Amino acid sequence: MSESRIDPTALRTAIAVLAGGITVILDSTIVSVALHELATDLHADVATIQWVSTAYLLALGVVIPVVGWLQSRLGGKRLWIAALTVFLLGSVLCSFAWDAPSLIGFRVLQGLGGGAMMPLMMTMIMQQVRGKDIGRLMSLVALPAALGPILGPVIGGLILGAGSWRWLFLVNVPLCLIGLALAVRLIPADEPGRRIRLDVVGLVLLSPALVALLYGLSKVSGEHGFASAGALVPMLGGAALLVAFVLWAVRRPDTALVDLAVLRSRPTWASTALMFLSGAALYGAMILLPLYWQEVRGADALGAGLLLIPQGVGSLLSRSVASRLLDRVGGRGVALLGFALTGLATVPFGFVGADTATWPLLVALFVRGLGLGMVVIPLMTVAFVGLDRERVPHASIVLRIGQQVGGSVGVALLTVILASTARRTGSLVTAFDTAFWWSIGFTAVAVALSVLLPGKAPAPAPTMAAAEG
Repeated sequence: MSESRIDPTALRTAIAVLAGGITVILDSTIVSVALHELATDLHADVATIQWVSTAYLLALGVVIPVVGWLQSRLGGKRLWIAALTVFLLGSVLCSFAWDAPSLIGFRVLQGLGGGAMMPLMMTMIMQQVRGKDIGRLMSLVALPAALGPILGPVIGGLILGAGSWRWLFLVNVPLCLIGLALAVRLIPADEPGRRIRLDVVGLVLLSPALVALLYGLSKVSGEHGFASAGALVPMLGGAALLVAFVLWAVRRPDTALVDLAVLRSRPTWASTALMFLSGAALYGAMILLPLYWQEVRGADALGAGLLLIPQGVGSLLSRSVASRLLDRVGGRGVALLGFALTGLATVPFGFVGADTATWPLLVALFVRGLGLGMVVIPLMTVAFVGLDRERVPHASIVLRIGQQVGGSVGVALLTVILASTARRTGSLVTAFDTAFWWSIGFTAVAVALSVLLPGKAPAPAPTMAAAEG
């Protein structure tokens, strides 16, 4: 039997959101390689220029909780176009920044647009596909989530090697314009959903909770790590606000800012937990890998970025494989394989030294990319199993929050482990080995949790007409 065609409306929507969405995740990491150049050119110290990345990530987090409400008021297509326009405007303004405060402010504008786009991307696809061709479509939608963090430093290094840091933001302009044109042309017009009142109390609790948690986690890289007041106070405050939101929301399942009832579904909460761990493994290791090549092996920013290309190639190639496997073995099997490959391919980095041969590490990075690319697709697919159309936006928000916080936790934890081990042992090589083993530990836990995902759905019984034919 020939393979069924993907629903044309769903495919057009996926292409349109993909064109705009990839710029958002690229911008999460593309600027990280330019902090030194930014500090020099804008005459700012390191503590100030770090806010170029931190402010963007905080803005991404603050807007995520209101995406479901905004979609109910504006409709998916209108909200997508508005958010992409805000992101485009922020990108242009960033390229014309005249000092560090102006750049930080424009990055906040970028983040507000991008924060609305990420959960909305998944929501619009899932509402269009309606249970058919999910695996193949998610192999497209997962592209930004899988490739963005990996290719960001590579592209950033190439741009810096060829020109000014301002091109890190101007490169978004053609992508955003193409994305806007495709959105207007390809995304079907939709009406706003059931108009709901804004849960003001939930917003006051949840958005500051995420900002405080992400901010606290961004401050743990100092000498005292998690014990420093600058990190501990906002994290505890954010945790308290998060608990308060949960207590508020569970009593108001139909009117809460985010309907936590979606977590009663095992596929949804298991996927969210695994997105947390995949975020920790991906973003955490993406801090360690460039630093290893630079601090231990003596590569510059461009050289470190180029050495990470095999991981991006592996992630890109794994998409079609993962979508086919998803139909054959189900989400559980693909996630198990993806996390196992990611963990096993990271093991060589647990034994690296200053003179370790390069080519085996590049092979390991390629395999690691295969694993990371496989992981995202089943998690973004099975998270919505059994949910009705009205609850899809809430599941998208929960899933995105899990990945965002998980990435911040991974970066914070591995940074502290790297710094503390280096101080204790006096050996930078030992510090990197230890930190990489912690990253492997994240994937080991994820392998164990993957068994909670649904397996392959049973094939429907043949109809009488089919049997007679």
